[in-house]
This record gives sequence, C-alpha cells and structure tokens, in this order.
Amino acid sequence: MADEPITTIFDADNHYWETHESFTRHRDPSYADRGLRLVEVDGVHKYYIGDRLHPILPGPGDEHGRPMPGALRDYFAGTGGPASLDALSGEDPSAHPEWFNRDARLACMDVQGVEGAWLFPSQGVCMEGPMQPDVEASVHILGAFNRWIDDEWGFAYRDRIFAVPFLTLSDVDAAVVELEWALARGARVVSIRNGPAFTPDGTKSPADPVFDPFWARVQESGVVVAPHAGFEDGYRAVEDAVARAWGYLSAQHTGDTTALTCVEPLVQMLMKHRLVHDFAAALVAHHLFERFGRLRVAFIENGADWVAPLLHGLQLLASQNPGMFSSSPVDQFIEHCWVAPFVEDRVEELARHLPVERILFGSDWPHAEGMAHPRDFLANVSSLPIDAQRRIMVDNARELTFA
Repeated sequence: MADEPITTIFDADNHYWETHESFTRHRDPSYADRGLRLVEVDGVHKYYIGDRLHPILPGPGDEHGRPMPGALRDYFAGTGGPASLDALSGEDPSAHPEWFNRDARLACMDVQGVEGAWLFPSQGVCMEGPMQPDVEASVHILGAFNRWIDDEWGFAYRDRIFAVPFLTLSDVDAAVVELEWALARGARVVSIRNGPAFTPDGTKSPADPVFDPFWARVQESGVVVAPHAGFEDGYRAVEDAVARAWGYLSAQHTGDTTALTCVEPLVQMLMKHRLVHDFAAALVAHHLFERFGRLRVAFIENGADWVAPLLHGLQLLASQNPGMFSSSPVDQFIEHCWVAPFVEDRVEELARHLPVERILFGSDWPHAEGMAHPRDFLANVSSLPIDAQRRIMVDNARELTFA
C-alpha cells in the first residue's frame, strides 16, 4: 500500500456482529417480556418479539453461523445467481474476534489499511420496526442497546472506531435525552431509521416540526445523522398495497424463507430504493433543511440509484409549485446530504448527479453483500481522477467525522 497513491482509506460503512448480551445487558427487568426477547431454543438463543420469532434474524451473532465477508456480492450485483443458505451462515463466529472485539478490529484495520471506520449495528437496524406498536419498549430496548455499544466499541475509540448509536424519534423528549447522552460519550455520528417515525399517534415524517427539538440539538452539536438501511416495518402498508395491486395476497413470500427471500420477488424489485427515495424527499419537501441550515445527513447502505430520480423529482416539484421552497430543493439536498453507493453501484454515474465531495466510500465489511476486503472498493472509483478518488475513499468521511 505504501507504493499506492491512496495509502489509507476511511470506511463509512463497517459493522460488528451483536452478541447475546447486546440488547439485554442494560435492559430493565421490567421490560423482560416486552419488545425484543431472548429465548433459548435447542441450546442457542433466538430473537423473539412477543411469542413470534423475529421476522428475519435467527439470533445473536456470536451463537449463530455468520456469512463470510463478500460472499453475496455477486448475488446482489445480479451476476451470481441465487444465494445459498451456506452463504448466510457458513462461518464460525468464534474464528473471527475482529467481528466482536474492538482491539482485534483495530489490528484488522491496520492490515486492511483502514485508518478509521463508522461502525453500524448489523442486527440493531432490524429491531425497531418489529417491536411496534409497543413504542415505550422499543425506546427502552434501543437505549439499552446503545449502552452495550458504548461498553464494547465506544463511540470514538482511539479516534479510529466510531461506533454509531441508534436513536429513535418515537418519543422526541427521550430522543433529545439519548442524543445528549451519546454526545457526552463522544459520538460523532448517530443513526435513525430510514422511513416514517413510529409514534403513539401513528407514523409521522421525521421532518415534522414536532421533532424540531431533536434536530435543533443535532444542528447545534454538529453531529452527523446517518440513516442506515435495515428491516423496515414503516412501509409495510405500502409494500402490501403494491403486492395486492399486482395480484398477491401480501408482500410476504410463502414457504421456507430467509432474510433474502421473505418478500415476493417482484414486490421486492418494485420496492427497491422506494423507501430511501421517499424518506429523502420528505426531509427536503417538509422543509427540514430550511429550518436547520447546518444539518449533515449521510445515507449509508442505501445505494445510489435513487439519487438521480430524486433530484429530478424535486426539481419538478419546485417548478410545478412556485413558492413551495425558499431555495432550490435540489441544492438543499446537495448541500446537506452525503451518499454511500452500494459496492455494485457505478460511482461514476452517481458523480454525474452528485459532487464527489458528497460521495462516501462504504465497504459494508464484514457483511456478505459487501466487499471481501475494504480496499477492493478502489476498483469502483478507478475511472475518476485521483483527487476525486481520494475525496471519496478518505477525505469526505474524515472531514465529516472530525469537523
């Protein structure tokens, strides 16, 4: 790497695997039977919501086989055919301390040439939706989970590992308190769900003024908000409506399913990128960036193919509704938003619509759908000038983290 023009990289999409204590170590006993439950079945723990198995997660990452990094990259690129179950669970987690331990991860990052990384939950991003409508329990369980993250990874460990607390807007007052706690512990990046916020009164746009106390504190602190894709129940009604319109009883695929096959294939294709596109559109159209002119939002593991249609749609929205925006909604998105393309996306195509200063490198390591080795992403930017490559691979995430 010393002979290469880009010697180190800053990865905006890294992950750990949750252990069996992740959601329960700091949980109050009064919530033992609410929200997420850990149930021992045949000698291993499984995730339950009430009396139901979690829709897509088998159980803690330290007790269930995990995929080899990059094992499904060709599948998601559409060049590898169907995925096998072995690809989802064929790796012994005990052989990979770097998936669970921050010092082992630092040693791994040294070998990989990764100077810094944002670390997101693997399973935590799939928990808030299934716990509904028990908003109180979901707020508590996610708060307990954040304290486990702080214990095990730290929000700014040695200024190289930046584990990301997962916040919920379901209770705006609690969200502000949780944000303050995370900031006091050194958080540089926080995450919220893509999609409508769950509240006791139903779902709301995250840009609804009711959430302004949260966004005001985000702006004041300068922390980056990084929505990360996960299992999303907030668009279940939309997904089911699309399915029924095309002749299915529901969006859910029947029979023996996995996390990859739980939705009818056609419906899955039709819904791809719809949520993040609509979520981003709502942030702009509901005037979040007009009310808070210094917010920074980074869309992680949501791909990039939705960006061009979004910008086109926002331009049309403004043209057809004079006076709706105080300034160009396209410019608002570009000023306030960063995007990390999927590893199979064409970065040069994204750069036609979004400045390279707003494009982030994310390997999704060690997930199956990501890169086997983070530096492999250099091939994805090789057609761009070297200064643009350096911006994407290092400088943008570094500046967001330390600004």
